[in-house]
Amino acid sequence: MKLPLPALHDAEGPRLPLSLPPVVDAHVHLFPDQTFEAIWKWFDTYGWPVRYKLKTPEALEFLFSRGVSQVVALHYSHKPGMARGLNEYMAKIAAQDARVIGLATVLPGEPGAAQILRDAFASGLRGVKLHCHVQCFAADAPELHEIYEACLEANVPLVMHAGREPSSPAYKCDVYALCGAERVERVLLQYPKLKLCVPHLGADEFDAYTRLLEQHDSLWLDTTMVAANYFALEVPRRIFEVRPERILYGTDFPNLPYAWDREVKHLVSLKFREDLEAGLLGQNALRLFGAGTLAG
Repeated sequence: MKLPLPALHDAEGPRLPLSLPPVVDAHVHLFPDQTFEAIWKWFDTYGWPVRYKLKTPEALEFLFSRGVSQVVALHYSHKPGMARGLNEYMAKIAAQDARVIGLATVLPGEPGAAQILRDAFASGLRGVKLHCHVQCFAADAPELHEIYEACLEANVPLVMHAGREPSSPAYKCDVYALCGAERVERVLLQYPKLKLCVPHLGADEFDAYTRLLEQHDSLWLDTTMVAANYFALEVPRRIFEVRPERILYGTDFPNLPYAWDREVKHLVSLKFREDLEAGLLGQNALRLFGAGTLAG
């Protein structure tokens, strides 16, 4: 995939249709202000123009006021010593608003990584987010073992961007050398009880991740951005159908180059059975992150 990509300037709706089941956005990024500014500068230069440059309070208000019921809030560190501050920031946000399911982060290989996560879980964070592209690691690298063990010990999910796309030569590592479905499969085989969610439906290896979904009960995928018809990637319908209870709706908000509701509109247009749509749009995420259920 060749980046940067353009903005779409497509129309956006005022809110989610009331006919939809409760919607949980399972992939929302929340960062301190300065970190957001740095991320947006990177995206504007190397990724795509960010349409919604909203800081944390404004981003949450935007989504909740438009009918999103809950969000799974993610962040990631890119250098040693950064994770504790980010986790404290996220824990405070989640403590202030029950609609926010906050996840922790850590840099694989940094000193005390497992203890950083234990402290984050004790503060109320309910999972971990890692990013192979930004943090420059492979899913099956030795330094990941203590992180997997910490997740198992706390019985929390791990959201890990382990797919090859969207990639950029601006990353400080060779993404295609580090990422691939075969590396994730090694993790699933070694840690069969680890609850692992791979964003972007595993882009661009959709067939491989469809097979992994069929074979492993501990794997989830989220739809983030690849179900919005923005990238030049053809997503097979079958990936939604082999294990529909393990697919989560997610957006990457606020770091989007198109309308905030573009992806949910496309997913609804696929005309899934009512119960499967309810799972995809919200209930699957609540089950994965231990957040119960939402009434329709």
